[in-house]
Amino acid sequence: MLINADFSCRAALAPEHYQWVQSPQNGVERVMLDRVGTEKARATSIVRYAPESNFPHHLHPGGEEILVLSGTFSADNNDYPTGWYLRNPPTSGHQPYSHEGAVIFVKLWQMTVDETRHVAIDTNDADNWQEQGGREVCQLYSNAKEQVSLQRINAGEALFTGIIVGGAELLVLEGTLIEAGQSYQRGSWIRLPIDAISQITAGENAATVYLKTGHLSQIIGIDVH
Repeated sequence: MLINADFSCRAALAPEHYQWVQSPQNGVERVMLDRVGTEKARATSIVRYAPESNFPHHLHPGGEEILVLSGTFSADNNDYPTGWYLRNPPTSGHQPYSHEGAVIFVKLWQMTVDETRHVAIDTNDADNWQEQGGREVCQLYSNAKEQVSLQRINAGEALFTGIIVGGAELLVLEGTLIEAGQSYQRGSWIRLPIDAISQITAGENAATVYLKTGHLSQIIGIDVH
């Protein structure tokens, strides 16, 4: 299965165009944002758990990155309410579920084999935010290959300045982003290729975004089978 699989091209999806697809597990649906492969896929998705739904215990050979967008996501007797960010490194496993229901942003099979550290960050904790370059930033993960953060963009402020080396991927969490006269509301996903130039700015009510940069420069060929 190939969805937005040409990483040299810009891709975007607004929430009004979500297409929810049933997963192999009852009560769990997903919106496929990009995907290369079938069930063992390099994939970026928004996943919705109905109340009292679950997945059986399984492994993630290529790692898993999660941001909880609403509700409470749980795994192995640990609860992660809205705003928690998780990284489960390659070869790790878990049994995910949700008692009350949850919506999460998920990236699968997108970590290098040398990543070994579990990460769990509560982005609601003010101590995890710092001012950087005139905006508030919650740093989630950083290495030589990628940088991941939440960023609060002031009204009218440009998200990027200059060329985006290594590409970028973002999800609007609050507020509105504007690009070339088009508005991207909460839930909008945008992927910008390597060395793109973008005029994305925050709307009049500012915006909070999940932002990953640098990672697309690592994509040369993909084999997830």
